[in-house]
Amino acid sequence: MAIDIKVPQLPESVADATVATWHVKPGDKVSRDQNLVDIETDKVVLEVVAPEDGVIADIIAEEGATVGAEEVIGKLEAGAGEAAASDEAPKAEEKATEAATESGAGEEIEVKVPQLPESVADATVATWHVKAGDAVKRDQNLVDIETDKVVLEVVAPADGVLAEIIHDEGATVSADEVIGKVQAGAGSAKPAAASAPAAEASESSDSDGEVAGPAVRRLLAEHGLQVSDVKGTGKGGRVTKEDVENHVKNAAKPAAAPAASATPAQPAVSGDREQKRVPMTRLRKTIAKRLLEAKNSTAMLTTFNEINMKPIMDLRKKYKDVFEERHGVRLGFMGFYVKAVTEALKRFPEVNASIDGDDIVYHNYFDVSIAVSTPRGLVTPVLRDTDKLSVAEIEKGIKELALKGRDGKLAMEDMQGGNFTITNGGVFGSLLSTPILNPPQSAILGMHKIQDRPMAVDGKVEILPMMYLALSYDHRIIDGKESVGFLVTIKELLEDPQRLLLDV
Repeated sequence: MAIDIKVPQLPESVADATVATWHVKPGDKVSRDQNLVDIETDKVVLEVVAPEDGVIADIIAEEGATVGAEEVIGKLEAGAGEAAASDEAPKAEEKATEAATESGAGEEIEVKVPQLPESVADATVATWHVKAGDAVKRDQNLVDIETDKVVLEVVAPADGVLAEIIHDEGATVSADEVIGKVQAGAGSAKPAAASAPAAEASESSDSDGEVAGPAVRRLLAEHGLQVSDVKGTGKGGRVTKEDVENHVKNAAKPAAAPAASATPAQPAVSGDREQKRVPMTRLRKTIAKRLLEAKNSTAMLTTFNEINMKPIMDLRKKYKDVFEERHGVRLGFMGFYVKAVTEALKRFPEVNASIDGDDIVYHNYFDVSIAVSTPRGLVTPVLRDTDKLSVAEIEKGIKELALKGRDGKLAMEDMQGGNFTITNGGVFGSLLSTPILNPPQSAILGMHKIQDRPMAVDGKVEILPMMYLALSYDHRIIDGKESVGFLVTIKELLEDPQRLLLDV
């Protein structure tokens, strides 16, 4: 039976999206909840997972294609992969035979924490993707090491078996510290005549990505579980969403009885009332610390304005196809936002300045931080020298930062610096908010949802696509005149985009 692979629902202020990366090709066998394709919008990347086990029958929308919500981008033939299952045993035996003939088995190699950035003293062991005794392959990701703002991957130095985990998840470690050991070539001791089910189970344990898809891994993380905690009922022991949900429900039931007996005076309640306690990640603790510092150490105020987005939307609609064909990147709204902000920063240097002790530091360059939502939290990588970038270069830069943030590849140099921040809550449906400062910066601009509203134009009521702007600023350095003037400048530039070209 053929099943449509569709684009998921897009955020309210996003009209279309781009097919970013297909992780499979026609003819590939896929499992339920396996990530098939990444769909990229202006600021977020959505994963489309397989609804059932089967084989990719057709890819309709290739990488780079512009698509809309619920649009069919591929076809999945459900259950068609069953015939290929019988081929798994010979392949597994071949791999076992190759491993048995390898030389040099038995060498023990240390798994060490990589070099940390200069300003980082220590790090935290975030997630082990394998457990002691698991077979590993050279360059396979073994463990994620989390610093204050970036996540470093530690890969296997050679094929073999993870012999020992010295530092468990949550441990604080330093650069070059030994956190585990790999027995190189130890997998060759396994008999080549191992049964097909055992070979398949061993092969599937090589990586969490084969045992559980991205959607399942996120669900496991939400409940503080590891893949090994849940018994998989899918093909080859694969863990499905239903397996995780059933595990959580079954774990909650026995805990309910002693809790009720221990506190008999509490009123009876119905339904599940479970709770969990999860330690804050290093990144989340850093975000919390910086937010409190911003709130307690600045005289923060927020001023608002609104923009008629019709001119920008008409311009984008007219040129988006030609723009994408010429530059190889989608024309979104962020390119216009950054251009307008850069021009406004030139006219109001106080907004581009910062306080250092008793001094005001005026920056004669324009590095704009772009707030990016990642699986580990909100980060603000920096787009540098925006006054020298074209709209196409800005769009490419933002896309690169968003993808690096999604994949946990942001480096420390991507995060350092920045004179001003733009955050776009509109992609999540936010109508109005008061963004909080990103110290030591003196201001942050919040963009919001574009919504049709009745507006008075030349004495008549018209329905226009309007968007609220919110500028939060440090009143110690920026006065009301500068803050309002800054917002009005952005409003004028976006409502009349020709001003960006004419510098008026």
